[in-house]
Amino acid sequence: MVSIEHTQDTQQTAAESRQSTGPVLAIIPAYNEDRFISGVVLKAQPFVDEVIVIDDGSMDQTAWLAEKCGARVIRQPHNRGKAAAVNAGFAVARELKAVAVVMLDGDGQHSPADIPTVLKPILSGDADIVVGSRFLGVTSNTPRSRIFGQHALTVATNLASGVPLTDSQTGFRALSRQAVEKLAFTTSGFSLESEMQFLIKDHNLKVCEVPIEVNYDEGPKRNPISHGLQVLNGILRIIGQNRPLFFFGVPGLTVMLLGILGGLTVIDSYNRSQRFAIGSGLISITLVILGMLCMFTGIILHTIRAYMTE
Repeated sequence: MVSIEHTQDTQQTAAESRQSTGPVLAIIPAYNEDRFISGVVLKAQPFVDEVIVIDDGSMDQTAWLAEKCGARVIRQPHNRGKAAAVNAGFAVARELKAVAVVMLDGDGQHSPADIPTVLKPILSGDADIVVGSRFLGVTSNTPRSRIFGQHALTVATNLASGVPLTDSQTGFRALSRQAVEKLAFTTSGFSLESEMQFLIKDHNLKVCEVPIEVNYDEGPKRNPISHGLQVLNGILRIIGQNRPLFFFGVPGLTVMLLGILGGLTVIDSYNRSQRFAIGSGLISITLVILGMLCMFTGIILHTIRAYMTE
């Protein structure tokens, strides 16, 4: 049941939407979510002008149920991944000239009652992107192993993107028209949220976070370890494409410094014993050369990327 406070927030959101120059949309990418999609669509409808479900090649009744509940359904011919599904949803949002878009998952983990909270900074003009964080003081039943993995991925994404967030992997977000116009995702797998963090930096978009509730009563659909490794692999690929100087330069500098340190140890050993450690010396030289090659690779790719993006 929606509380009175949430009902008032809904009315305020709807009023702001009517005063704006376009509708407020909810975009829900979904793959084989027929157990939950009906509830997510019905609970989201009071807070937005239209719910759009992108059926990513589901083999169950996801698309049919979403349509029966009143959602507009965009059907992908086969499973292309979350990034492609969100790109398709953004294309519709641009076509409809939406003033704001809310993204949420179709598996029932997010509470649609939080939509007004996530939308508010967008409709007031205080942010271009609002991230619904699971770690801003709201208690939840998130498993400890998942919390650890999410924090690890957040630290990696924050360091590489230069955009600090408390929850880089949450799928509950709101975006302004300006953000929807600028963002297009190229990643595959489950690293869309991390790629968005890089794009926020690239496009100088204003971002803020708000607390949200999550529900993990249902067990994970995917193995958490393999899922985390897929996300990490996606993050590394994004870093390589968008921050080549960081991706190659930092490891290169580390390896080179290890080689120099090893070389100094070899020299010190020779000064004390008058015996040259050939094996250690060769390893040190190899590390220095490899480190320098990595650093120069990062510099060259960074320069090429700078020319291509001008």
